[in-house]
Amino acid sequence: MTQLEEARRGVITEEVKFIAEREGISAERLRRSVAKGHTVIFRNVRHDWVRPVAVGNVVRVKVNANIGTSRDIVDVKAEIEKAKVAVKYGADTIMDLSTGGDLDSIRKAIMKAVDVPIGTVPIYQAAEEMLAKGKAIIEMTEDDMWKAVEKHFRDGVDYTTIHVGVTKEVVEKMKRVKRVVGMVSRGGTFLAAWILHWGEENPFYRDYDYLLELAREYDVVLSLGDGLRPGGLPDAGDELQIAELYTLGRLVRRAREAGVQTMVEGPGHVPIDQIPAQIKLAKVATDNAPFYVLGPIVTDIFPGYDHITSAIGGAIAALNGADFLCYVTPAEHLGLPTVEHVREGVIATKIAAHAVNLTRFEEDFRRDYLMSLARGRLDWAKQYELSWNKEKFIEIRKERPTKTEACSMCGDLCAIKLINDMLRKG
Repeated sequence: MTQLEEARRGVITEEVKFIAEREGISAERLRRSVAKGHTVIFRNVRHDWVRPVAVGNVVRVKVNANIGTSRDIVDVKAEIEKAKVAVKYGADTIMDLSTGGDLDSIRKAIMKAVDVPIGTVPIYQAAEEMLAKGKAIIEMTEDDMWKAVEKHFRDGVDYTTIHVGVTKEVVEKMKRVKRVVGMVSRGGTFLAAWILHWGEENPFYRDYDYLLELAREYDVVLSLGDGLRPGGLPDAGDELQIAELYTLGRLVRRAREAGVQTMVEGPGHVPIDQIPAQIKLAKVATDNAPFYVLGPIVTDIFPGYDHITSAIGGAIAALNGADFLCYVTPAEHLGLPTVEHVREGVIATKIAAHAVNLTRFEEDFRRDYLMSLARGRLDWAKQYELSWNKEKFIEIRKERPTKTEACSMCGDLCAIKLINDMLRKG
């Protein structure tokens, strides 16, 4: 039985116990949220070495890091290093989005390298196998698509993005609704192109019940992909995005009826003032399904800094109900990220998640409280101990030293030191 089915029966599974203890909440509270479909637990029944993670409304906001090869750069060792670095700096899950090289061996190597849940987009593999045969992506058969999904499920992937909402109806709308950027979802575009070429319905939508059967067998969380997410600020909230969102809401309800865990993916580029409304609309449309957002990126003119533009949007999204933040690296819109780009992206997104988590969890706020206390006492050892990135703390302290007990910004003019000394004298 799936975690959802067990929760509905009133059973507190080992995964629920483990997660509840880590989150500092009661197992019963978590079970009730899972039973409603408002929280999901990542743990494929075949991924027995994974450390289960929950995403939803009663647990902390989580962070995902995307890694993976491209057709231009295939460096498996680098991708494994990216996975390890991402986890070290706070990623709760990893998505392998590889599109170049031996995808099966790359996926398995990444899964062995870390103990966090792994997500994938199976249609990438179906598309890559077509190209490897010298064929066009649109020549994929329905069987090719389903084989890729089944393979990923069998390999132990904990959640998969399936662009079920890219339907024949919404693709037809694309001919009428003109966008500035068009489609930026690779998986969504593969399916849209396939639909336009063959004139057939999206197989994952038409045969959704079969997808649910497969997901239930392995207890894979279906991440219902936003194939029509806005790829630029002018497209945010348009008819295509909203039409897909309401389709996904209907599919969430069907999945719950089948005992399958689901979450919904959200927008990419959204003006900062629109984020609260978009998150609230998504929560209503999907009956409070866990919401997974890429960013959102709040401005389009800062390539090289999109880890920052994304973290800004992510913090606002999480404050308004988003449950899962997908990181964005400085390389977004420019190229395949390096290991250092991954580190920067994870840290920026972790800051966004923590900024919201500390308002909800006393333990998280306490760490910030203790840091404030240490700063007020100029206790550098304690500040180091509490720092998220200790390497950066030491790096700056060594590069910019001072002979005083303060830092080199103020030295003997340190406001904290001056007032503390005066208060002690008084």
